[in-house]
Amino acid sequence: MTARFASAKKSLTASAPVRKRVAKSATTKKPAAKKAASAAAATYHHGDLREALLKAAEKILERDGLTGLTLRAVAREAGVSHAAPAHHFGDLTGLVSELAAIGFRQFNAAMIAADAAGTTPIEKARARANNYVGYARAHPGMYTLMFRTERLDMSRPALKEAANASFASLVGAVGAGRRERIAEETLTLDQAADIVRAWSLVHGFTTLLLDDRLSDVLRRLPAGNDADTLLLAMLRRANTPMVPQS
Repeated sequence: MTARFASAKKSLTASAPVRKRVAKSATTKKPAAKKAASAAAATYHHGDLREALLKAAEKILERDGLTGLTLRAVAREAGVSHAAPAHHFGDLTGLVSELAAIGFRQFNAAMIAADAAGTTPIEKARARANNYVGYARAHPGMYTLMFRTERLDMSRPALKEAANASFASLVGAVGAGRRERIAEETLTLDQAADIVRAWSLVHGFTTLLLDDRLSDVLRRLPAGNDADTLLLAMLRRANTPMVPQS
């Protein structure tokens, strides 16, 4: 009996290092998903991850719409930890607000390009209207987000600055049509009416176009006409300062 006890004790002692190695392996082994996320995050240089998350968010927005845009979806699209978007933007409102700021900057660049495209007020105004609609058609998700005020934090510096620049550009265009300089902070009633009328016409037209609500009207037009010629004709009929009368 003593011999059997000694043999059992020896067996337990011999297997201890094996159990210890197994336990150590279990405690140090990372889940595969966590290791993959860490490896993906490590591929970004300092400061690049924020930009990568915004690019991923824009891709999701244009592909899946605003309803498909979540922090986890952005992290998954960028191939990083699900905590990364929250670390950089706080919450979904912060993320979409920064994304909308990018949209306004892109939109403003299109308006600047329009101003440079023409030499007369009429040419510039036509180019602005075309670029306004053109940007929305090329970036429908971003354009829609830019005007979803209830989803945005307009107090964020980047968004506030970009949105104000967009409004200033509109005021400048209407002022050119009126052949006067309009002060943004102190509008007369007539100036405000012209600004809102010009904005409403182009924005309303763009919204109807994006929602495919103009297809029935467009198919009834004479051959050679399309959305662009319809827009120009509509603006002329309304006598909006955005497109001065020739």
